[in-house]
Amino acid sequence: MSNPMEQFVIKPIIPLEIGGVDVSFTNSSLFMVLAVAVSTLVFALCLRKRSLVPNAAQSAVESIYEFVQNLLKENVGAEGLKYFPFIFTVFLFVAFGNLLGLFPYAFTFTSHLTAVGSLSLIALLFNVLIGIKKKKIGWLGTFMPRGIPFALAPLIVPIEMISFLSKPFSLTVRLVANMTVGHIMLKIIAGFVIALGVFGVVPLLFNSCIVCFEIFIALLQAFIYTVLSCIYLGDALHEH
Repeated sequence: MSNPMEQFVIKPIIPLEIGGVDVSFTNSSLFMVLAVAVSTLVFALCLRKRSLVPNAAQSAVESIYEFVQNLLKENVGAEGLKYFPFIFTVFLFVAFGNLLGLFPYAFTFTSHLTAVGSLSLIALLFNVLIGIKKKKIGWLGTFMPRGIPFALAPLIVPIEMISFLSKPFSLTVRLVANMTVGHIMLKIIAGFVIALGVFGVVPLLFNSCIVCFEIFIALLQAFIYTVLSCIYLGDALHEH
């Protein structure tokens, strides 16, 4: 039975080093590009023949669009709709990254702290820039909620700063943990299918059920990641 952790090893496809820094194009990079390419291709194909009475394909992608749009309106308000492209891109990137990782011999970049953490930091920086643009110097009030006595500032400000900086950590750990655990289970049970030979039909059926469950988890985690991104965006736009 192969090591279930091997599937998470990042391997260079095109080795490249610039100034002593390894910037190789890896299997993780490949599947990030594929996530973008496949999501773009799916929407392009489904919308190539748009009509007032949509077919099944057009209805499917329009439903996804409206679903994310409603998430943004519910968690941020109408003011947040101008940032819909960013939120929609995050949702598709995470969702397709999760789903592509379920294919045999694929690589799940959403199971890596570096990849997801970088995306979460980008989301945090995006929210900071929006908050500063809207509130100017008043954005610093994020770390000192209204109604708190100024004498408590030395205690409250560090707590609020830690809470603020923990946002990308909470986004990252939740997604990475779920993707990692699910893929380890699939790999272990798949190993039993091969090891048991003809009797491997039982774990094969069980693995098939887990795959269906993992598809649900992949979409659920993309949903949760997007909802939290919307909530953090709302915090940047609105007063505490």
